Amino acid sequence: MMKSSISIMLLLCFNCAAYTQELQARVSVNAQRVGTNIDKNTFTSLQTQLTNLLNTRKWTDNVFQAQEKIQSNFQNNIESATSDNIYKATLTVQSARPVFNSAYQTSLINFQDADFTFKYVQFQPLEFNENRVQGTDPLTGNLTAVFAYYVYMILGFDYDSFSPKGGEQFFQKAQNIVTNAPEARNITGWKSFDGQRNRYWLAKNITDARFNILHDIIYDYYRSGLDYMYEDEATARSSVLQALSKLQAFNQDNPNTMVAQFLVQGKSQELAGIFKKADPLIRSRAAEILSKVDIANTAFYKQELK
Repeated sequence: MMKSSISIMLLLCFNCAAYTQELQARVSVNAQRVGTNIDKNTFTSLQTQLTNLLNTRKWTDNVFQAQEKIQSNFQNNIESATSDNIYKATLTVQSARPVFNSAYQTSLINFQDADFTFKYVQFQPLEFNENRVQGTDPLTGNLTAVFAYYVYMILGFDYDSFSPKGGEQFFQKAQNIVTNAPEARNITGWKSFDGQRNRYWLAKNITDARFNILHDIIYDYYRSGLDYMYEDEATARSSVLQALSKLQAFNQDNPNTMVAQFLVQGKSQELAGIFKKADPLIRSRAAEILSKVDIANTAFYKQELK
């Protein structure tokens, strides 16, 4: 009887472990630019520890089944290193979520953060405490603070894409990290004066009550739009066009906001594909809007949607 009870308890524990964490994150640390004076095993350890932090820490109160985990990539390119274990890096963050009734994964985030400086000593514990973001050392704390910030952004955009303003609590957690971010001479990206496209401005834009329309745009594009492409393509395309029209209006009313460009970053192929089979009037309208919300790809849209 005792053996049976133990077996049941172990099975329950296994199931809890299998269906708790939210991310299926792949972390890579590229240190090709770092000189031979740095032990490359340090970066292997860093990669392993970051992977464990992202994939084993419980970031929400919700239960995720294995197939529901959010696909994400964190590519940490080390640009330089000093003898006191301080590294300057560029971090590329990507996340995606599945489109209903298809095998297609649509991008939610595709962003490069070039303001990433941190301290790491091989095998040092990597922990994140949202009540003490800075930790005991600012540069050490900045490593986990930056990764945690993007985890909450990933969760926020993912939840927003499934329910209206569903990601609000996670955007607020990201904002909390900004408010309590580590401060040191080499740390940048957390302040308004650090640039126009950084962690501060993304969190500021997405949590600003004046910009609530952004959450409607996210929901309209993904849940009302893409998720119905295989059920009712015309209606789904209309929802996507409506979301883009709202984004264009937002961009006109609030020029140069970081988040407007953030929402379309890396989505040119997907956007062109949505409208390529539409009738000429809709194609023309889509090309006009996309040329205004994604200026960098204007020539591409005009060619693909002509």
